[in-house]
Amino acid sequence: MIHAEVALYPLKTDNATNIINNSLQSLQGQGVSYQVGSMDTHIHGEEEQVWRSLKKLFDEAQSSGGEVSMVVTITNAAD
Repeated sequence: MIHAEVALYPLKTDNATNIINNSLQSLQGQGVSYQVGSMDTHIHGEEEQVWRSLKKLFDEAQSSGGEVSMVVTITNAAD
């Protein structure tokens, strides 16, 4: 199991909240557990599922047609 703390930043847009919310919906059905906070999201799961979820999250935000920055911290330390 690994844990990722991720913050997604859509750039040069007035629609950041919608882009973030739509991207977070892509985590459903990925086999990970996640908790959305005010500034970041915590994702827990098997290593491959977490990596796949991070890519899905970024790809969904990027599909909005704008620039995106994503900051991720990953650990395998137990909670």
